[in-house]
Amino acid sequence: MEKALLALADGRVFTGRPFGMKGEASGEVVFNTSMCGYQEILTDPSYQGQMVTMTYPEIGNYGYNDEDMEAAAPFVRGFIVKEYIDYPSNWRAAGSLGSFMKRHGIVGIQGIDTRALTRHIRSMGAMPGIISSLDLNPDSLVRRAKALPVMTGQDLASQVTCKAPYAWTEGLWELGVGYTNEERIRPLNVVAFDFGVKYNILRNLVSSGCKVQVVPASTSADDVLAMNPDGIFLSNGPGDPEAVTCAIETVRRLLGKKPIFGICLGHQILGLAMGGKTYKLKFGHRGGNQPVKDLTTGKVEITSQNHGFAVDVDSLGGSVELTHINLNDQTVEGFRHRELPVFSVQYHPEASPGPHDSSYLFRRFTAMMRGDAWR
Repeated sequence: MEKALLALADGRVFTGRPFGMKGEASGEVVFNTSMCGYQEILTDPSYQGQMVTMTYPEIGNYGYNDEDMEAAAPFVRGFIVKEYIDYPSNWRAAGSLGSFMKRHGIVGIQGIDTRALTRHIRSMGAMPGIISSLDLNPDSLVRRAKALPVMTGQDLASQVTCKAPYAWTEGLWELGVGYTNEERIRPLNVVAFDFGVKYNILRNLVSSGCKVQVVPASTSADDVLAMNPDGIFLSNGPGDPEAVTCAIETVRRLLGKKPIFGICLGHQILGLAMGGKTYKLKFGHRGGNQPVKDLTTGKVEITSQNHGFAVDVDSLGGSVELTHINLNDQTVEGFRHRELPVFSVQYHPEASPGPHDSSYLFRRFTAMMRGDAWR
């Protein structure tokens, strides 16, 4: 039986079997608590530089299909599962997960105790690691894992952003129809910064009545304002927000000029642009079952999340109002400016994968662009 190893930078080694592409991969080892949606996870640009452990024990049951892509290609460096199912059963399946991973060069390991690995990450924190079916010497792999860079200080948004501006016209998916792409007037013009944007974010903006122009992360404030948008969207993305210095300065220059809505990395960049601080979480929030309370309504929503950093709301002084908190650890999940038309959330209201509890945030954005009261 073929063998593969997962070695962590702190010396812990797990033994399993290879699947997907055989070979070697490295990155920060994190875990995701979603029960499904692995294809959307694999193709989320926010996972650039990371290897994802799925806590759900069986992965691959429904294969893959050409519609559940959140980017043109996967970004996860390595995939770690308890039991890989090589014979999918789903009417939408175009093939097995393993074949998808081979085609896109994703190294996987199966057959390890993912519960033990997750408990270890929760205790010791997310850290660099290596998956290998080539080098099966534990001491060698641990030594190499110790030499890998940590996530703090890495600007990964510049690696995943688009190369040139483009218009996005595709709307949300409908059963029996697919993704909508009807020609109709969309009265609100939105410029969306691509720090690693997921397709379903753009689809939600389109279906909310927005004409969307996507721009690279390095786009200047002057260039954005020259497009005369009704609003500016700051997307999700990977890496350390403090390292994305160019975008922080750009957003600082845009504050007060146009309504702004940020999510995930965009939320963190917005906090930094306002003079606040961010910090790295021990093991982050990744999954489709994170409880968040909307302090403006008192409602609790179950959210989709993928982040390893958080905003220190106290560092922002009295300029913002805290709007959302995570009910598991009380970390900041959203804020809005007390005077300017600016708000953001740490989580992913577009779902894919995950619940749709938070889709109202896109309506809040369009209401803000129209000058309506917050609701």
